[in-house]
Amino acid sequence: MANTPEPARDYSRRHLQIGWWMLFVSATAGLALETFHGFKLRFYLDVSNETRRLMWTLAHAHGTLLGAINVVLGLSLRARPELLDGNERLVSSSLIGATVLLPLGFFAGGFGIFGGDPGLGILLLPIGAVLLLAALFSIARSHRSTGATDERRPPPARRNKR
Repeated sequence: MANTPEPARDYSRRHLQIGWWMLFVSATAGLALETFHGFKLRFYLDVSNETRRLMWTLAHAHGTLLGAINVVLGLSLRARPELLDGNERLVSSSLIGATVLLPLGFFAGGFGIFGGDPGLGILLLPIGAVLLLAALFSIARSHRSTGATDERRPPPARRNKR
């Protein structure tokens, strides 16, 4: 990593930290949800709270997935610092925004349920979803446009022209 440009190292480190912390928070939330279930807590298990249970389960699942995506991006940037060439700030900000807004929107949607509909916190979801799609699109496009081949794989054989 000695020849990795400094900005790439900073973004790599940032997404590794965010990713691992998000995985920790999501795993802790999952343990709490399992505890609610194990102790048969009514505020979580009653049929009237089905929407809350779904929202909090989705918050846990999305937090876990987004934590993993951040770790993968951090490791990808360590392996290929040029991957996001020029889009680092946009991709990083978008992914961090999605990492916060998606699970938070689901979690907050579990409060203030109105007749089976989630609470107003659910309004954070579309913003987080757009940020996630923007980040993923930029990562996919940058990955495709670098044209780098896997260093371990030999280049394709060339035909001799006769």
